[in-house]
Amino acid sequence: MDLTDSQQEILSALISGYQSTESPMTGEELADAVDKHPGTIRNQMQTLKALDLVEGIPGPRGGYKPTTGAYEAMDAQSFDEEEAESLTLARDYDRVDVTVNGIDFLGVNDPEECRARITFEASVPDVEVGDPIVIGPTPKSGLVVAGEVVEIGASGDELVIDIVRLEAPLET
Repeated sequence: MDLTDSQQEILSALISGYQSTESPMTGEELADAVDKHPGTIRNQMQTLKALDLVEGIPGPRGGYKPTTGAYEAMDAQSFDEEEAESLTLARDYDRVDVTVNGIDFLGVNDPEECRARITFEASVPDVEVGDPIVIGPTPKSGLVVAGEVVEIGASGDELVIDIVRLEAPLET
């Protein structure tokens, strides 16, 4: 899915704001975060809702929150070889020399089960279940994923992590 720079910027701010507050962001909060007019945000949110990337929450404590699709869309653009090699995996504060092929988010709408499946070009050495890892920042959106390894694929080129933190910069 191709998103405009403006849509990527808004989604990035929404993900970051939602992650830090665990509550919906209002259009005004998003407008302040990305330095755009609230009317522009409302117009963009209609498009993003139609794409199933954001959910509108009605009521006095309402606003917008990202859907699973939003997290996936921010990193769905396939990495070219140079970008994939620039994506960092760190285990116990040590950089691991591997190439990330993709990040798939699993159950991001469930606060108890927010996980990601990370696939690599080759087997990841010396990683065990329970190891804390950090992946990122991703080339296009600057997303950083941190968590604990809960599963290792049989061939060692796939990890499932329990996400403890997702961060995306307010400006990309």
